[in-house]
Amino acid sequence: MESSKVDMFIMSNNKYFESHQVAGIREQLLGMDESKWPILQTQQFKDPTTSLIVSLFAGNLGIDRFMIGDTGLGIGKLLTCGGFGLWAIIDWFMIMGATRERNFEKLQLAIA
Repeated sequence: MESSKVDMFIMSNNKYFESHQVAGIREQLLGMDESKWPILQTQQFKDPTTSLIVSLFAGNLGIDRFMIGDTGLGIGKLLTCGGFGLWAIIDWFMIMGATRERNFEKLQLAIA
């Protein structure tokens, strides 16, 4: 794929991925077939900052986990009121990384 397209994608979407993953993503995209570019452009990634805000205000209900697609963990948080508050506090520090990891998995599925 063209380097300019790849750089444009990286610049506009790098906040959705961990910083150590960006170089690997760039290399994968450079080696990707041009026919997958439309599929890649239509991908919508979850914003880690939004996940953090939701976690701060509604983390006890598991909404943050439902939002990123962790349905099982969302149900667990909902039934235990955020692990009696402890799990909700831990997620304040972990939800952004979990969101970025889910985005990376989604990108891998799209370009595979």
